Amino acid sequence: MRLVRRDIPDLAEVRRITEKKRDAWWTVLLVDPVATPLVRQLAMRTRVTPNQITWGAFLLGLVSAALFALGDWRWLVAGAVVYHVSFIFDCMDGKLARLTGQGSVFGAWLDFVFDRIRVAACAVALMAGQYGRSGEELYIWLALAVVGLDTLRYINSLEIFKIRHTMRKQIKSRLREARRAENQAELTFMEDLLRDNPAADIEQDTGEAEAAAGVEAARGATAVPSPRVVDLQREFRLRFPVYLRVRSLLLRYRIRPHLVSGIEFQMGVFIIGPLLDAVLEATVVSGVLILVFELAIIYKLLLSTRDFTRTMNSFERDAVTKAA
Repeated sequence: MRLVRRDIPDLAEVRRITEKKRDAWWTVLLVDPVATPLVRQLAMRTRVTPNQITWGAFLLGLVSAALFALGDWRWLVAGAVVYHVSFIFDCMDGKLARLTGQGSVFGAWLDFVFDRIRVAACAVALMAGQYGRSGEELYIWLALAVVGLDTLRYINSLEIFKIRHTMRKQIKSRLREARRAENQAELTFMEDLLRDNPAADIEQDTGEAEAAAGVEAARGATAVPSPRVVDLQREFRLRFPVYLRVRSLLLRYRIRPHLVSGIEFQMGVFIIGPLLDAVLEATVVSGVLILVFELAIIYKLLLSTRDFTRTMNSFERDAVTKAA
């Protein structure tokens, strides 16, 4: 009889360790409640590795594709169920890696590549089945559209991450130069503060900080420099003040504001559409929604680059003022 590992914590602690602070609403509501307890049991009672779960998710995805290819609604329902199980497995590999410390760079690469292959295989199979069922050539174009939109989503996500990382890196570098010249405050980003404390009130907290600084100055006290807060989303929040309230509400439940991402797009095409026997309609709606949210993210990035430029210019103005 296999011994049960005693070093695996209780379920509440496993949730804290394995579940992301922000995730897609589909994952938070429909996957984590199943995946997290399963991961705990696997860690306690088996020697399965994250890469083995990744392979399992991939193989289940291929089974789902085979079911989709049959075209009939009964097989569509079966394919949708198997696809959801495949996605649960896909979420479990990362959780198991975080819980047991078995994560690896190769495992992350394998997970990403298998995800893209699974989406492509299921898209082609699903639309081929519907083409064989109806004879409408539109499904051929839908297969291309699904693969293209999935690719666009992940390329756009990667590039935006790189640009944001570059902006933050340049700001940090510029401030380090200033600190070498004079004892300056440390640096933090408003985005990080809001991620750690989604219920924060930006205007109120900033006002209180400035008031406290004014009191210290009036007393003639030598205050320790407080961290300089750089807000690269300021213009976006000023234009859309309701966004911050919605964002805070969602983050309290671990749901990220990007409500239609690659995950929701996949679920719309491969689960909702087949279950309702409305593949065409679900694919079109899911495609339009992901495009809308991707355009919103690009617009948000545009405004963020303007905040970045203003921040860099402020460093130059500060340097000129001090020199004068």
